[in-house]
Amino acid sequence: MQYLNLTFTRQLSWVFLIALLLTACGFQLRGSAPLSFTTLNFQGGALSIKKDLKRTLETNNVKIVDSAEDAEMLLELLNESTEKRILSLSGAGLVREFELYYTVNFRTRPQSETLWGRVQTIQIRRDFSYNDKALLGKAEEEAGLYADMRKESVRAILRRLSATNQDKQ
Repeated sequence: MQYLNLTFTRQLSWVFLIALLLTACGFQLRGSAPLSFTTLNFQGGALSIKKDLKRTLETNNVKIVDSAEDAEMLLELLNESTEKRILSLSGAGLVREFELYYTVNFRTRPQSETLWGRVQTIQIRRDFSYNDKALLGKAEEEAGLYADMRKESVRAILRRLSATNQDKQ
């Protein structure tokens, strides 16, 4: 019985120590972004990031409405593009590394204004090593990198919407 108490005490001590270290380093969960609007309407085409962007905005207590008249803020997703550039070659002329680019353009307009804001561009770049012998695995890695870049662009759009609101206050 005494052995169980000692083991439990040690485990509890470790949990307490880890919790203490996490709070001491400043770690905290990502909270909601301070947005000054509660309703938003999407304008423009259906881009691949639209679904993730909707989910993120709804997590931050923003209601997505179908009508522009019901929205406090309008967000127009203009376009997105991906690009793949050769970064380096081997001595035999085979591709060894690529640069992957993901770019999205958007603009915003509060319902109370008649003019759209300037077009904002988010461009994200990743380096990607390549090997002809692992073609299928590298294709999956490339798709994963593009998915990660889309998620990062959603977070960047949210940061810009938050910064736009702070500029007006």
